[in-house]
Amino acid sequence: MLGASLRRLREARGLSREQAGFHIRASESKISRMELGRVGFKTRDVEDLLTLYGVHDGAERRSLLEMVREANAPGWWHKYNDVLPDWFVTYVGLEEAASLIRTYEVQFIPGLLQTAEYARTVYKLGNPEASDDEIERRVHMRLQRQERFTRPDGPRLWAVIDEAALMRRIGGREVMREQIQHLLDVSALPNITLQVMPFEYGMHTAEGGAFTILRFPERELSDVVYVEQLWGALYLDKPEEVDPYLRAMEQLCVASATPRGTVERLQQHLKDLDK
Repeated sequence: MLGASLRRLREARGLSREQAGFHIRASESKISRMELGRVGFKTRDVEDLLTLYGVHDGAERRSLLEMVREANAPGWWHKYNDVLPDWFVTYVGLEEAASLIRTYEVQFIPGLLQTAEYARTVYKLGNPEASDDEIERRVHMRLQRQERFTRPDGPRLWAVIDEAALMRRIGGREVMREQIQHLLDVSALPNITLQVMPFEYGMHTAEGGAFTILRFPERELSDVVYVEQLWGALYLDKPEEVDPYLRAMEQLCVASATPRGTVERLQQHLKDLDK
């Protein structure tokens, strides 16, 4: 969140990343990494940037400098750094801060809605050389990420799942039966909304693939779009980058089965597994 605040202040002053980097004796790429939260923050660097950006008010400076301490404090997920790619560690930190998570998934059930056995199977498929211990730690972390959504003050999750993910029997019949029943169970939670994009709809605005939109409680912070790739991820937060995904998500929600209709489809898929 500190990175987003620094970017907003820089842009308000009409300064480029190169100019900001020169001011703190750093490169343009370092400013980019700071603004995306992909590097640790040094108090001196932030103090110098705040001066450059014209932030002289004592209370505002103290608030932003306090964010340096918070940003540098390791979150619970950092104990899994040895089994997670660097680009995903950034995502988990953003996910922890989000108040609303909207996601569209095509190939798999969204990670925040996966059962342990389903997640275990997915990890094994994608990481055939990983040790059993590594797989179990990654599954355990995924389950920890899900715990926030069972709390009274937990964030909202709105997931649109392509029907193909329900048809693809990851792990076999029993694993999918447990997974679909889990989706039915969590769909009853007040902060979780599920919709299925049915096959019969045909082509739609999100043919490009899966993505997630993160929204934060601080109104001045922009949404962040997360697009995962095979060996990395994109983090988009500029309005011209985010807006197309917002429109695509809105159209997906309109075109997909309603939450009630989604429950009926899940129940039908559950019956089909017994045939």
